[in-house]
Amino acid sequence: MESYIGKSDFFKGNDPERLVREYGSPLYVYNEDIIRRQMARVAGVITKYPYTANYSVKANTNIHILRLALAEGLNCDAMSIGEIRLLQKAGFPNERIFFVPNNVSEKELRVAIEEGILTSLDSLSQLELYGTLNPGGECAVRLNPGIGAGHSEKVVTGGKRTKFGIAAEELDGIFGLAARFGLRIVGINQHIGSLFMDPQPYLDAVSSLLRLAVRFPGLRFLDFGGGYGIPYHKLEGEAEYDMAAFRERLLPILDRFVSEYGDAPLFKSEPGRYCVAEGGVILGRVHALKQNAGRKYAGTDIGMNVLVRPSMYDSWHDIEVLRGGRLLPRADMEEVTVTGNICESGDLLAKDRLLPRLRRGDLLCVLDSGAYGYSMCSSYNSRPRPAELMIGRDGNVRQIRRRETIEDLMAYM
Repeated sequence: MESYIGKSDFFKGNDPERLVREYGSPLYVYNEDIIRRQMARVAGVITKYPYTANYSVKANTNIHILRLALAEGLNCDAMSIGEIRLLQKAGFPNERIFFVPNNVSEKELRVAIEEGILTSLDSLSQLELYGTLNPGGECAVRLNPGIGAGHSEKVVTGGKRTKFGIAAEELDGIFGLAARFGLRIVGINQHIGSLFMDPQPYLDAVSSLLRLAVRFPGLRFLDFGGGYGIPYHKLEGEAEYDMAAFRERLLPILDRFVSEYGDAPLFKSEPGRYCVAEGGVILGRVHALKQNAGRKYAGTDIGMNVLVRPSMYDSWHDIEVLRGGRLLPRADMEEVTVTGNICESGDLLAKDRLLPRLRRGDLLCVLDSGAYGYSMCSSYNSRPRPAELMIGRDGNVRQIRRRETIEDLMAYM
């Protein structure tokens, strides 16, 4: 397959080697055009009825990316007070923030209540707590549609084996608490999981939520959740998620609901990964090569502290190789296991991967790292977190987060 960074003109004429020399390795690099394109696509999923896409900020919380979401007309979901504060700093008014926490304290709920940020409650216990704090107030509830999907059981957020949402059989409990505290349930939301390429489970969950919605009169909105996938195996020809075909299948489901409900509330979705994954890569250096028990290892500075997804989920990220600033063709390949520099046996970036024959000093470009990359970074092994760059529409490079230093790590002690 053709190179992704070549086909997409990811670096817009900027030399990756020069970027690494100037900003250090490893290094996160984002492409503004790609991120804006993906955000625009999710913003247009539904056009016949009132609709908004709520960017799920946990995918990437860099404030400059949040400002792109604001510019593209997206609203946002926040999972914590920290994410709320980042959104506010990025310029989002409180009415464009939806607080969707899980198992939070009275203190966090009070902050959202005092600032007028609409909150979704994830359990009867949390709904009861909210009612004691804000009697007569408005809120939403997160329902479990009984359907789950995702690339790993660790990211499945619907169905019978998940901690999320209120089960359909507990609806009477919702109504009882709402009556007890005078709460107005103005919205219902759900999420079935992250990274699905087959839309059928999502469409089934939409239908399930709509069947439950008829029991909630006067809803202001219905939030179907997110999870649209991206092709992580793009160098093997994996196709993109067919958003156009998905829209065609979704619309008749909405038409039937609106006819039955007698009104079209605001419909929402919660894209995160789809917005930012393909718009980010990691550049990192090969520092060591060795054989061990017949397996070849390439040791790099892209450890699980920089990108944890392969270690946590056994996730796949395509890798392209640069040498002297030039992309190596996918020829003269050999099988190699790419590892990081963290003192863990599970610090593996790619297992038994066919890559061009590597040399010490080669630069690896890890694709599709814009989602759940930096936002899940850590300073494990006391390694400072990398810098982040944005390549703008004009091709100019901006540093949007500086590299951490050892002094930064010491500042907390």
